[in-house]
Amino acid sequence: MTHAERRARITAEITDKTGIDDALIERLVDAFYVKVRDDDLLGPVFEERIADWPAHLERMRAFWSSVALLTGRYHGSPMEKHQPLPVDARHFDRWLALFEQTASEICAAAAAEHFVERARRIAESLELGIAGHNGVLVMKGQRLVRPDAEIAIPQGAGS
Repeated sequence: MTHAERRARITAEITDKTGIDDALIERLVDAFYVKVRDDDLLGPVFEERIADWPAHLERMRAFWSSVALLTGRYHGSPMEKHQPLPVDARHFDRWLALFEQTASEICAAAAAEHFVERARRIAESLELGIAGHNGVLVMKGQRLVRPDAEIAIPQGAGS
């Protein structure tokens, strides 16, 4: 069996178990980013950096296809893209809350659980990577918290 055949078999097994397919990924990603763009905390961070939303959404669909279905469609370096962002634990908590809410609205339970478990690992990894990039050592059980002057928190948000 070739690598491509093994990958296709694994993807099919995940789809059978969870119901996740490309159409579901597209609905989840699109609905999630509507919420992100409307969010007082996250929206400004994304709007400042994303010039081409259709291309970004397509990249995120490929990313989640790779993460959720192991398709290998995404080819990029998310850590590199996220390290310079002016964010901290508050942003990751909001990102996860919106993602979990969207997954529970869009997906059946097995699919939502599959997506959310991976989203939590991704958020933790990115938060640790951003902390390290900024010279902050985050120990087990600690979170990255920056002074508000160093991060993107609009007036009145984050409380």
